[in-house]
Amino acid sequence: MVVSVFVVSIPILFHHKLQYISFFKHCFFVLLVCSVLCLYRVLRGPTAADRIVTIDILGILIVGFCAVIGIPTGRTWYIDIGIAWTLQSFISTLALAKFLEGKDFDE
Repeated sequence: MVVSVFVVSIPILFHHKLQYISFFKHCFFVLLVCSVLCLYRVLRGPTAADRIVTIDILGILIVGFCAVIGIPTGRTWYIDIGIAWTLQSFISTLALAKFLEGKDFDE
């Protein structure tokens, strides 16, 4: 169903400004639903590894939110925030994985 929303919206993307905004509203809604599902998994995850992976996915979704907000508004600093968030998310995932293994950070 999600794929059909994107396939239907893409050909209409350049015809009308209203359809252009509608496409980004669909993207925003899909990202919002995925974020809610990930938050549920963070709270109810059975293991710490599940929670770490889900927090990493939430970081990717935040970058998606930055792109969905930045592209239609034309504000490029949202894209800069997304790039910085990606770097921070990657480093924090590595640190949490190392902590989960029980190793020290200088190893």
